[in-house]
Amino acid sequence: MTALDEALAALPVIAIVRAAESRHLEAVLETLAGAGVRAMEITMTTPGAAEAIRWATGLQGVAVGAGTVLDAASARRAVDAGAGYLITPAVLPEVIAEGRRLGVPVLPGAFTPTEIMQAWSQGAAMVKVFPAGAAGGPGYIKDVRAPLPHIPLVPTGGIRIEDVPGYLRAGARAVGMGSPLLGEACADGDTAALAARAGRLVEVAGRQGFDG
Repeated sequence: MTALDEALAALPVIAIVRAAESRHLEAVLETLAGAGVRAMEITMTTPGAAEAIRWATGLQGVAVGAGTVLDAASARRAVDAGAGYLITPAVLPEVIAEGRRLGVPVLPGAFTPTEIMQAWSQGAAMVKVFPAGAAGGPGYIKDVRAPLPHIPLVPTGGIRIEDVPGYLRAGARAVGMGSPLLGEACADGDTAALAARAGRLVEVAGRQGFDG
């Protein structure tokens, strides 16, 4: 079992941390961890992403990954910084292959059943379904899982905190959450509001009642 598997067993959510500047990153990551969020994706488009990943590896019980990984070089930089998994916005064979070479799980982004199968056949550990909200929400995940029940899906995009239980009941392995969870915390440093949202997320997204 990987660190990501353990984190998602505790709370089936990957927090997507994307920022235009780095000054509040550590406070945001620490707040998420303190609220009980165990999986965090720091996007490589964020200034100081590698440094933030390196710092976040010191948070106990947290699985830190890199998001928006677009090529093998970025994959290597992320893993060198301590990223335990890689997430892409699309099916990128170069990144999947590099992640496998480096020994870390890769979660490629996909939209259609064909893309999901392509990602899985190339070695994805899980497949990020993006944008899940535009695809049809939990109903889409349930429909896709009918013929592809063996592929763990992580719907991302357009998911609000109150939507999470529906996605888990539909069979999602986890959900990815960005702005509905983070709000403006990365810009204004309002960690009190972030802690409240994260606490609500932990309350509604506990695995109790959603397994299976």
